[in-house]
Amino acid sequence: MLSINWNDVWNVVASLRPQLIAIGVVLLLAVVVTVAVRRRDSPLRKLVRSTTWVAAALAVAVAVTSMMYGGLRTILDLSSGAGTLSEETRATVEELGNTISDEGMVLLKNTDGALPLEEGSALNVLGWASTNPIYGGTGSGSLSPDNPTTTLLDGLHNAGFTTNEELTSLYTDYRAERPEVGMFEADWTLPEPTSQAYTSDVVTGLEEFSDTSVVTIARSGGEGFDLPQDVNAEVADNPAFSYTDNAEDTPDFADGQGYLELTAPERDLIELAKTSSQTTVVVINSANAMELGDLEADPDIDAIIWAVPGGQVGFNALGRILDGEVNPSARTPDTFVTDIKSSPAANNFGDFTYTNMEGYGQTSPFTDTTTYPGFVSYVEGIYVGYRWYETAAAEGVIDYDKEVVYPFGYGLSYTTFRQEMGEVTYADGTVSFDVTVTNTGDVAGKDVVEAYYTAPYTDGGIEKSAVDLADYAKTGLLEPGASETVSISFDDDDMASYDSQDAKAYVLEAGDYTVSIRSDSHTVIDSAEVTVPSTITYTGETTHDGDVVAATNQFDDAAGDVTYLSRADSFANYEEATAAPSSLEMSQAHQESFVANDTYDASQEDDADAEMPTTGADNGLVLGDMHGLDYDDPQWEQLLDQLSVAEMNDLIAHGGYGSVAVDSVGKVRVSDVDGPASLNNNFTGVGSIGLAAAVSVAATWNKEIAHDFGTAIGTMAHDMDVAGWYAPATNTHRYAYAGRNFEYFSEDPVLAGNQVAQEIQGAKELGVYAFIKHFAFNDQETNRTNMLVTWSQEQALREIYLRSFEIGVKEGGAGAVMTAFNYIGTTYAGASPALQQAVLRDEWGFRGMTLTDYFAGYGYQNADQLVRNGGDMMLATTDIGVNFVQDTSAAGVQAMRTASHNILYTVASSWVYEDGQPEAQRAPWEYTTWAVLGVLGVVLLSLEALAVRRFLARRRQAAAQAADGAPAQPSESSGLPGSPE
Repeated sequence: MLSINWNDVWNVVASLRPQLIAIGVVLLLAVVVTVAVRRRDSPLRKLVRSTTWVAAALAVAVAVTSMMYGGLRTILDLSSGAGTLSEETRATVEELGNTISDEGMVLLKNTDGALPLEEGSALNVLGWASTNPIYGGTGSGSLSPDNPTTTLLDGLHNAGFTTNEELTSLYTDYRAERPEVGMFEADWTLPEPTSQAYTSDVVTGLEEFSDTSVVTIARSGGEGFDLPQDVNAEVADNPAFSYTDNAEDTPDFADGQGYLELTAPERDLIELAKTSSQTTVVVINSANAMELGDLEADPDIDAIIWAVPGGQVGFNALGRILDGEVNPSARTPDTFVTDIKSSPAANNFGDFTYTNMEGYGQTSPFTDTTTYPGFVSYVEGIYVGYRWYETAAAEGVIDYDKEVVYPFGYGLSYTTFRQEMGEVTYADGTVSFDVTVTNTGDVAGKDVVEAYYTAPYTDGGIEKSAVDLADYAKTGLLEPGASETVSISFDDDDMASYDSQDAKAYVLEAGDYTVSIRSDSHTVIDSAEVTVPSTITYTGETTHDGDVVAATNQFDDAAGDVTYLSRADSFANYEEATAAPSSLEMSQAHQESFVANDTYDASQEDDADAEMPTTGADNGLVLGDMHGLDYDDPQWEQLLDQLSVAEMNDLIAHGGYGSVAVDSVGKVRVSDVDGPASLNNNFTGVGSIGLAAAVSVAATWNKEIAHDFGTAIGTMAHDMDVAGWYAPATNTHRYAYAGRNFEYFSEDPVLAGNQVAQEIQGAKELGVYAFIKHFAFNDQETNRTNMLVTWSQEQALREIYLRSFEIGVKEGGAGAVMTAFNYIGTTYAGASPALQQAVLRDEWGFRGMTLTDYFAGYGYQNADQLVRNGGDMMLATTDIGVNFVQDTSAAGVQAMRTASHNILYTVASSWVYEDGQPEAQRAPWEYTTWAVLGVLGVVLLSLEALAVRRFLARRRQAAAQAADGAPAQPSESSGLPGSPE
């Protein structure tokens, strides 16, 4: 179903004010005229009244048509329908959905081979989540209701297990489903029945039904909000994040307890399972890493499975893993720690609002509340996830075993493997070696080879992690005793570090580098040394990782007044750097550089020497002629000369879920739709099959599966007549409580980047352009549209937060980018020339279009600033003024021309134009509109003609009566067309 976005409704009304005012004026004039001539007793009175209302009706029809072709056109186009999936596509994608979850659910614990269970056995499935599991995320990550969903219990039944129906009824009777919440609201209720619900009869039935209990625990997440680190406080402060009116539905979080900790009823439930069963299995159904240290340490919990949300068919994998049909092979893409809130990012994640930015308040037209700019400081620098825990352990400042429950890259199997590292060679800038993997166990399975490096570190020098992932590979299915040799290789500049202080460039320092294969980020299997003979600084002609021009500092202004965590002297500044912000005031210097709509002046960026480009030329080219041409082919200039300024502005302003038709160059309207795990047309309600969350794709550690994911998206896009996909999203799991972590891949940029690149490639091979997003640093949802200032130092931005995007662009060949809502320092990310131009295009060589995240103005989004600083298209579904370029000076039109080039190049490269120029087709609503207008016009003109005939007849009658000397008789009719005479 189409959900109502009230921002859209408000924007539509605001954009249509001229037409609505015109309609009101016309109708008012018609009433005034009618009243004015009411007492006039003449044939002319009736004609004036009739003509007035006919003219008013025509004027209203014209105004309505104007609205339909103006402010309403985008929404009407979006609502005009879409294709549906073929049965062949549906079957192929569903098969892939099963495969992803087969390899994307992580076996975390399996004491004494408790799993797999006996095929077809009976199970007590405990927990409200068994009837209300998590399939994906909320917001743009929602799954389409058009396609059937395999529930958690379905997955077990499909594998042949029988489950305790009495328990299922207990949960469905308690509550059948989660309460309804808005798209960008949250429900923190966990209506787990308390121990009183498990009466003696229920317990007796449980014990008699089976000696195996599967306890289910689920946590959700979604767009627009982060998970509460103190659930009770969050609910008290924000009515949108509320429990229901039923007091029994309170989740029993203790004060100060976070959403990723177990509640008291959940712990009671686990105790019930342990005391009434011989085998206890806990299933964690969440995309966010949770605190599971107590469960791992508990000897009475036999097994734990991390059932990452698997989309609409993924729970089939749970049944297959439990009975051994599938041997788990997934690995954690994040580090699971004992205490999430003790991580370096914890005190600097969430809601920090400036107290001295009153001049930049935004008032909501719906809630009448005003918000002010906020900030988030990435104080931990490069020490994100395992990089912190491994480095802190190496420096002796933490007890690793107490801090970390499951390392990054950790996962168990039902079999065992031996990995043998071949000779490591370092030649021509490439480190390479083979790894032979042998299945030494009793059942077939797949294994993951994880290759890491450790760079030489000088105390007080360039910040470096003790361990960095370099590459990875997954074997095929190996039968017992079978072996496979996989090749690992990576460039030496992948081991370089960014020196933002001295060299202001990437630097590969001379020295010995340890290359290792590990079963996870902490556990070394084997290692070797490679020696870099001399330091390489990547400047001038020597560029890093294939950069077009050498990277150098672009984000000095984004460092702010922040102390960043440093490894120097064994993290001597840890307490100072990781403390909560001591001030909520923005400095005067940063205030002076802060850019918002009210302070931006496009004319200040004008070039006095700029020349107005050619527009409206007749060169006879169409966009179909451009398919396959390089971005810099001279023929593009001839095509761009054909555009008018109005066409360019229309193309830039109306980029919501597609791009508009442009008649002068034969561009047809194309559709772009939401992701990330599917294709969702939020206006028609048509949606594809929902695949597993990105976290599951990352957990497979399988590049081929990620590529198949992209292929599936491309195939479904063809069926649905879609050209662009608003995904994949590759922001960083900076902190486990980030609400949108389900949509992002990992805490590690190499794992995330490679999986993202493969998804992009798979879709691109079928001519579908993927909008890699949210570029960049959109790593929390709190305050994301409140002018959220992100402070970070350049090394962390480049090595952690930009790296996966870089891989997606360079290796994946991304043709489109969706920018982020937040600021980088004091400049909106979508309009940051450092990010969108210097890094993305100049350094990385990106050719394609950038698109804003949802365009609602927000006090800082405006097309003028965007197109002059690397932005191209506004994700606007309605006209709100600032989505159009206002400054059409020579410099402004040049910027519009560049933006149009980027958009047209991306579309011309898509499958829509692979066979040349497609036939332009009007949307169905246009045919309906013109048909209705035609009928209405005929009817109104006929009525007017009738009124004129009657007027003439009355005038002749009056003239005849006057000639005969008889007084004229007034008619009793109203004089309106169709009135009785």
